[in-house]
Amino acid sequence: MEIQNPIFEAVTIQPKILYYGTPVILLNTLNGDGTVNISPISSSWALGDCIVLGLGLGGKAIENVQRHPECVINVPDPSLWENVERLAPYTGKNPVPDFKKQNGFLYGKEKYDIGGLTPAASIAVKPSRIAECPIQIEAKVKHIRIPDHSPMFAIVETQSVQVHAHKEIVTGEHHIDPRKWGPLIYNFRHYFSLGKPLGKTFRAEI
Repeated sequence: MEIQNPIFEAVTIQPKILYYGTPVILLNTLNGDGTVNISPISSSWALGDCIVLGLGLGGKAIENVQRHPECVINVPDPSLWENVERLAPYTGKNPVPDFKKQNGFLYGKEKYDIGGLTPAASIAVKPSRIAECPIQIEAKVKHIRIPDHSPMFAIVETQSVQVHAHKEIVTGEHHIDPRKWGPLIYNFRHYFSLGKPLGKTFRAEI
């Protein structure tokens, strides 16, 4: 007999998207003419120095990393949500692909100007960094895979080769202070910041 707890009753749903709360990334990639494209993305996770990105096919970001396998993973804080949203309707693809045009996208090449952001020179890769983002990770693209079951997206594996962080969020020589840093969260197509701290894992070093 199935036992159910009415306090935790669940229903079956079919959501259009599954952005259930992930950090926003501003991904910098190199255009063919040497300029930089900035793409807001909401699918990423890290394991050691491996950072995995989810990119839509047909966009400028995947085109760029296929041609030039370097990028900068800029992690904005909540104060930058309006800058991120200014970039959101624009694509670096010209002409705008039909599937993007149907969703209201416009062509925009000068992404730094559109987002009101400032470039900073990278050390180990060609794409520049975004100065306003508290964490900036220079990375090399190591592998790109298109899932059979989801052929509209690419899984992009990158390796972090250089990490930059604003001084005010760094404690000691190499640690990010989680009491001073919090990412911008994309939660079912809405922007959020982190709430109050709840505690820490036994492996926390600060």
